[in-house]
Amino acid sequence: MSNLEKAIAVATKAHAGQIDKAGQPYILHPLRLMFKFEAEIEMIVAVMHDVIEDSAFTQDDLKKLGFSNDVIEAIDCLSKRNGEDYNSFILRVSKNELAKKVKIEDIKDNLNLTRLKIITDKDLRRAEKYHRALALLTKQ
Repeated sequence: MSNLEKAIAVATKAHAGQIDKAGQPYILHPLRLMFKFEAEIEMIVAVMHDVIEDSAFTQDDLKKLGFSNDVIEAIDCLSKRNGEDYNSFILRVSKNELAKKVKIEDIKDNLNLTRLKIITDKDLRRAEKYHRALALLTKQ
């Protein structure tokens, strides 16, 4: 099994039963991100970008599965810490090029409000936050 196939399997297991804001299986989000990239390492990080934050998987689990330190560091970077405010999180992501590339695509996917049946004020506020983060990550 290739590392990419392994990453897809890990993400599928990690997100089993999870539903996104549009009521769709959550795994569709990381899969959409994965297909935005061509380099295998970027595809691996994209498909597993929420694995540590949103499941019981740990960095040690990913290491035991044979993923590289670069992959694990990027995924860790993409995992918001308890008590960490969103701006601090985005600044931390911006310091890891691989994580930054994936986060930009993550935000773009999250900004697609056409997936939602009803767009609420909360959705619009979240979109505003994402636009600010995208501006910070893409300036340079």
